[in-house]
Amino acid sequence: MDFNELQSAWKKENPENIQLPTHLEKINSAQMPLERIKKNLKNEFIYQIISIVFLAFLPLIYGFPTQAYAPFYLLFSIFVGICTYYLVKLYLFYKRLGKTTLSTKDSLYETYYEIRVNMELYKTFGLALTPFLILFLMGLLYLKMPDFFQTGFQNHSLLIAILSIVLFSMLFMGIALEWWVHYFYGKYAREMRKVIDQLKEE
Repeated sequence: MDFNELQSAWKKENPENIQLPTHLEKINSAQMPLERIKKNLKNEFIYQIISIVFLAFLPLIYGFPTQAYAPFYLLFSIFVGICTYYLVKLYLFYKRLGKTTLSTKDSLYETYYEIRVNMELYKTFGLALTPFLILFLMGLLYLKMPDFFQTGFQNHSLLIAILSIVLFSMLFMGIALEWWVHYFYGKYAREMRKVIDQLKEE
């Protein structure tokens, strides 16, 4: 068979019957939810830093008495320390995502599970801040209603108020964290999970 016969045989082949591997397209389809997660993480840092700066001025905003400044800023410094620990971890995660290229099944698996781990880390971060919310609400109650703290012990109303604050804070933080993580990260992680499940079926 000479060159002309080879060329004519090549032309007779139907290019529509040639199928390219689809798993590469599926892996690339996970790139969009990954980009959304990275964008949300970047915005998260901005929101967190603004929130911390705002909280530093709460004594001025709410008109705290001068004797309340020292305990507030003592708690605030512990709060900032906890925030710094978790935000550094999330920042390092963001930097790793920036270097991630979803080119293989293994890289997709690894990235997905790292996202899931950091979603749990984020929830832990929020739960670690719950005691500060409780203490802030109790301090605010004390500043606005000092007589209630003096008479509340006699009729157990102070105990009921404290239990209500604790329960409300835990319930609020639990629901808020689940919604926040689901809305900004969970739904995109599930899109990546769908791609992984499709690759398993191949």
